[in-house]
Amino acid sequence: MKISNSLKKMVAYNPTKQTFQMSALNLCEKIEANDITLPLYQRDVSWSIPKCVSLLNYQLNGKAPVAPISVNKITDNTHSVAQITLIDRTIVEVFKVGQLSITDGQQRLSTNYKCYINHPDFSCIVLDLQRGVFTTLITPDAIKASQIPVGILLNKNTDVFFDYINKSKSLKKSEITNILLQTRSKLRDYNYTINLAEDLSEKEQIEWFEVLNNAGSRVTKVQMRFSKLRLEGIDIYSQYTKSYKQKLDEANFDVFNVKDTEVSIPIANLNCALELTLGKEHSLNYTPIPSDAKENQLCNLTAEQLKNCFMLTLTALEDAIGFIKLNNLKVPPRIDYITYLTGYFVFNPRNSLSHNQTQNLLRWYNEVNFNNKPNGKRRDMFNELLKL
Repeated sequence: MKISNSLKKMVAYNPTKQTFQMSALNLCEKIEANDITLPLYQRDVSWSIPKCVSLLNYQLNGKAPVAPISVNKITDNTHSVAQITLIDRTIVEVFKVGQLSITDGQQRLSTNYKCYINHPDFSCIVLDLQRGVFTTLITPDAIKASQIPVGILLNKNTDVFFDYINKSKSLKKSEITNILLQTRSKLRDYNYTINLAEDLSEKEQIEWFEVLNNAGSRVTKVQMRFSKLRLEGIDIYSQYTKSYKQKLDEANFDVFNVKDTEVSIPIANLNCALELTLGKEHSLNYTPIPSDAKENQLCNLTAEQLKNCFMLTLTALEDAIGFIKLNNLKVPPRIDYITYLTGYFVFNPRNSLSHNQTQNLLRWYNEVNFNNKPNGKRRDMFNELLKL
């Protein structure tokens, strides 16, 4: 019997012997120095604040270690995947020998790193000494004497930490300072297990990611194409979907019931801007619903055309929010009210509406019912809306 040469080679290789440990502090330092980066296909930071707080509390009070981080070590960059930085997602122009590319663990590393740099996103997270847990504030100025911001507690600069507690009558007491120092030390020295591979191709790294996340979403070809637009200065997540959600949050419209829809729905809402950009008349299958999303067509646009689609849709979203607020309409009970109005305002900017159009639109908003409608009916509903 002839035995496979690849089998002979692989049985002699044990990847589990490539495992090692690294402290949260050391990981943050490497992220800051761009020694730890993301492959270009990775999407943006997606964890909510409560999810980040849960991780911090587990690192503080958990009785078992957090799941390992999986990274690909780049020693030969001639065929490696393009890399971007964490948080701001800028292109890393020059790879270092030994560069660590995150396959799995972006959200955990980003959470620790945001504490390390005192990121504004975490201004609402504090350690509550009386409760012994991390928690969130309603507003940043609602902090109590028994609380300390996580970005101060775990700040990379020790002077920032001591300056803060020395200005607090309660925190500068020796007993309190001592427990804060112990907490800071524990969380900075918290060890993560690192599972290491070397010089994986893009395909191999994605396969590894999908094995690690077989209970979650896969990295689709479309997601990869969106991510690779970063090479042309386009980041659909930071330039568009994040802004889309932020505008709804600022309006206090809580209409995203499932985390994944925070990306899929804004992308579907680009349909009308896509039609306008391509000079097309509206077609039923360009309705702003996820099943009609035109990801491939969007990826085929030039960078300037895609930016124009972002601008048109975000401006129309502002029109939709403004229309609801100005007319004291009910808070939208579901996202469809927003996406349909936004699509309408892409074609009909709010400042150009006639009195009759406005009245018809008000009547539509108060009477429309999206419950239990099949996609065919939803397409007809949007088409009728555009005729108002």
